[in-house]
Amino acid sequence: MSEQMSERIAAPAPPARERRAAMPEATLIISGALAAIVLLLVVLIVVASVRNGITPMPTSPSVRRAVMQQIGRPADDSEIVDAGAGFGTLALQLARRFPACRVTGIENSIVPLLAARLLGRANRMPRTRLVYRRGDLFRYPYESADVIVCYLHPAGMRRLGPVLRERAREGTKIVSVFFAFDDWEPDSALVCSDLYRTKVYVYRVRRHPLDIRV
Repeated sequence: MSEQMSERIAAPAPPARERRAAMPEATLIISGALAAIVLLLVVLIVVASVRNGITPMPTSPSVRRAVMQQIGRPADDSEIVDAGAGFGTLALQLARRFPACRVTGIENSIVPLLAARLLGRANRMPRTRLVYRRGDLFRYPYESADVIVCYLHPAGMRRLGPVLRERAREGTKIVSVFFAFDDWEPDSALVCSDLYRTKVYVYRVRRHPLDIRV
């Protein structure tokens, strides 16, 4: 029996050349799988961007500061909705800046939405303060929103305007980044110090015809 054990112990290891040959093969398989995953994510983002008419982009620090300034000091327990949250950076900063408020990020593209949720978890943000929901921002019920933040495109703004007039409460504050509503008169507009001199507009939901610029 001792001879059998010694034979097992003394069994020769695979030649170093075979081990080296196996390692590149495994590396190629892993690299191919990762490349396929990355390609799939890119395709999903491109498809969603074509459908939405805009590519999700992180908000620059100067624009985030301007948005915070335009929001001002909302009352405790206010609900802030980020309509088109993208990768979630702005919604996260809103939740940090206004800890007594509830922030909801709405996003219909699955890849940015998952990234936003991971971002919230990585920053240990409780769901009572920040939540990201998958949904269509043009169908979302805005009745409970006190502040609505949007960073869309001209066609999206034209479509969103009537939705907010119909669903948001009278007096709800709307903060729009870069693009203005065609038929709304802004209460104020702030120019950022970034490369594009981005404007951040503030509106109030009003349904009286005299408040609508034509």
